[in-house]
Amino acid sequence: MIRIRKSLDRGHHKEGWLESRHSFSFHNYHDPAHMGFRNLRVINEDHIAPDTGFGMHPHEDMEIITFVLSGRLQHRDDMGNVESIGPYELQRLTAGRGIRHSETNPDKEKEVHLFQMWVLPQEQGLEPGYEIRRFPERKLDALTLLASPDGRDGSAVIRQDVRLYYGALESGCGLAIPLERGRHGWLQLIRGRLVLSGKPLETGDGAAISEEPQLRLQAEEASEFLLFDLH
Repeated sequence: MIRIRKSLDRGHHKEGWLESRHSFSFHNYHDPAHMGFRNLRVINEDHIAPDTGFGMHPHEDMEIITFVLSGRLQHRDDMGNVESIGPYELQRLTAGRGIRHSETNPDKEKEVHLFQMWVLPQEQGLEPGYEIRRFPERKLDALTLLASPDGRDGSAVIRQDVRLYYGALESGCGLAIPLERGRHGWLQLIRGRLVLSGKPLETGDGAAISEEPQLRLQAEEASEFLLFDLH
């Protein structure tokens, strides 16, 4: 079973310095039909204007994953981490029993474009943690593992039975992805046009996937996507 979440059906928030699209209920956007999927709670696509951003604020009991597509993001937290994150770099923040952090765009001219995703952790009250993983050599017409419970293949460690992949397909190319029995998937199309097991997807569309032994992807134009493999 595959259910499509169209890009324009997502929640939309726009103010002077920020434009966001919310796949699931978030902040002032509330949709009882879209409260998350399995352990995946938030997928926000953000465009942050130059020299602005999210000031210091608290979180707890959440795995927060940020994947930058363009521009740079400046991170600070109360654990002493200060880091600049660029394109195709991933930040994992374990909020655990409580952290405070800020995420800002330090550039004076260019916006930053990113996806931020929240995953419910395996247990509450975890020790807060932080890491960055960089992926300068991403695979084409294949999957690159970004985050996993065991950190294999250079991926970030996430405290949940979840694996997050980045995928890129050239126009006309395809990919078959097995999905183990009892597992679920969420595919978020970053850009391009794909056909997912017979269902067309356009830039910004998402797809909730259950009871599918295999995903068949065919790119109608050059495409990039994120894929969650969920318990």
